[in-house]
Amino acid sequence: MSFVRPSVDRLFMSVGINYGLRVIAVILSGLGPDGALGMRAIKKYGGMTITQDETTSERFCMPKAAIDTGKVNFVLTPKAIANTLIDLVMTELTA
Repeated sequence: MSFVRPSVDRLFMSVGINYGLRVIAVILSGLGPDGALGMRAIKKYGGMTITQDETTSERFCMPKAAIDTGKVNFVLTPKAIANTLIDLVMTELTA
């Protein structure tokens, strides 16, 4: 019996609807397509989306599913994700 209940999609959909332009969603290495639908919602409401690249992912299923939606702004290494998050937040704070 599997106790896995994908929840990233539900979280991202809720966050997208409620916070719109203020959202930055990140999907890291993981199994299955969870998060892909949520990434669509984030983009629909004006948010920013980032996924981990294939070369640094232990399991590329989740990032790939998100990338395949065509709704991902950045595909980056974990270090580049951290730097991009800092840049995006700092740019927003100084705007």
